[in-house]
Amino acid sequence: MLEGINLGYSTAGAFVGFLVGLTGVGGGSLMAPILILFFGFTPAVAVGTDLWFAAITKAVGGGIHHKLGSPDWAIVRRLALGSIPAAVATLIWLGLFHDGRMESALLVTLLGSALLLVAVLMIIKPRVTAPMRKFRDRMGPNMRGRQVAATVVGGLVVGVLVTLTSVGAGALVAVLLAMVYPLRLSAKTIVGTDIIHAVPLTLVAAVGHSWLGNVDLWLLVSLLIGSVPGIIGGSLVAGRVNETLVRMALAGMLVVSGVKMIAS
Repeated sequence: MLEGINLGYSTAGAFVGFLVGLTGVGGGSLMAPILILFFGFTPAVAVGTDLWFAAITKAVGGGIHHKLGSPDWAIVRRLALGSIPAAVATLIWLGLFHDGRMESALLVTLLGSALLLVAVLMIIKPRVTAPMRKFRDRMGPNMRGRQVAATVVGGLVVGVLVTLTSVGAGALVAVLLAMVYPLRLSAKTIVGTDIIHAVPLTLVAAVGHSWLGNVDLWLLVSLLIGSVPGIIGGSLVAGRVNETLVRMALAGMLVVSGVKMIAS
């Protein structure tokens, strides 16, 4: 019964799980490219399986961050108000007009472009906080309504992108939160809020991709064997490592993966 388990996939799951727990980023951004470029899976199966991987892995990390008191639940609800309906609508669109999956070449190009976008956002994230704090101070009480609207719309965009590519639930939301809530959220709270929001979003998208036939069960099991202990370890050491070095290393990996996918 255990013949379908692949320890190479489990090692990849442990590596990505650790990065997710540490930074809230890295699930879809790294796992889908790894599955396509290193293990040879089709883009549709890589995305569908990766969404289940992200949902389960981030549920474990989210539980730890919840116990540590880091997520902002009001912001989680605002994000989900945009992202969950967007994910459902995207799944219906795929099922009705694309036979459950986008054409492989187009999906690879979209995925590569998403990786490059995420890499850029990770690099500029520290530079947006100070200007946004000044903007927040100038706006005063008027800022609150715009924060809510920006969070819901941002969640909608992320919901579409995550459902199509499995990329964006971590890095895009982290940058969005840093820009929209420069005074309210600490770095630790951004990670916790990001991970908690990603759980229902990736779960909805994963269930949809299962319905569309884009999930490899044994691959998923192999990944989870590594990812669950990986994300526990990453979550426990979050905040104790040099965030800048980790972010720059991640961004570099994403650029290489994105360029390789677009050029393939």
